[in-house]
Amino acid sequence: MPTPELISPRSPRVAAARRLARRNFRGKERRFIAEGPQAVREAVGHRSGGEATLVELFATVEAAERYADIVAAALDAGARVHYADDEVLAEVSQTVTPQGLVGVCRFLDSPFEEILRARPRLVAVLAHVRDPGNAGTVLRCADAAGADAVVLTDASVDLYNPKSVRASVGSLFHLPVAVGVPVEQAVQGLRDAGVRILAADGAGEDDLDAELDAGTMGGPTAWIFGNEAWGLPEETRALADAVVRVPIHGKAESLNLATAAAVCLYASARAQRAAGGCRSVTSS
Repeated sequence: MPTPELISPRSPRVAAARRLARRNFRGKERRFIAEGPQAVREAVGHRSGGEATLVELFATVEAAERYADIVAAALDAGARVHYADDEVLAEVSQTVTPQGLVGVCRFLDSPFEEILRARPRLVAVLAHVRDPGNAGTVLRCADAAGADAVVLTDASVDLYNPKSVRASVGSLFHLPVAVGVPVEQAVQGLRDAGVRILAADGAGEDDLDAELDAGTMGGPTAWIFGNEAWGLPEETRALADAVVRVPIHGKAESLNLATAAAVCLYASARAQRAAGGCRSVTSS
């Protein structure tokens, strides 16, 4: 097994990793940055298209000792591993306080058609979601709720934005994600695959509790989530089978996007897993 060597801050490898902060360079190279032990650990064990996802790892000597299992797994997977000092980590990291491990990964998004062929039962569709932290957090919520896939439309933020990757806390490596799909195509494809389309909106005509009580949420479902500041455009709402609001029982003005997404996705997950189908959450 090769022994990593300390890399110079002036190395072309450092310059190439630093350029991955820019979307156009990420797209050209089809590479992105994953930071911290959790994300790098998930990247090491992930494969896409028959290839290892992690292609390069920068690690401080201290982090390499602390996370020796990750470094060993990266080397076993064929990744190029470099020891790096704090100056190098600051160059390639997108955080103020790097955690000692920064990985360079191959793009891993899945074709939308491949997701449809898998006959998904629970899907999160991010339409017009522009904040990368929100996108990554919703992806994490979808993973936690057991969703089968996430779809980012062509009007949403870049999946590989460093803030999105960090906010997903490794969930990016757990479930299929399609990117750049027009919302009309996403809805039509999912509907043709037998999936019911629900749009989450605070001004929705239907109430989430009422949907659960009516027993309508036990089947395959896709939730469309929009921009936190201004919600879903009317033309996107019109594509859905129902526009559903999360009920506010207290005095809060609203829920943020990630919280609303978690509530909706878990409601669907519970309904789909309930014995005999959906059961009311209010019945005794």
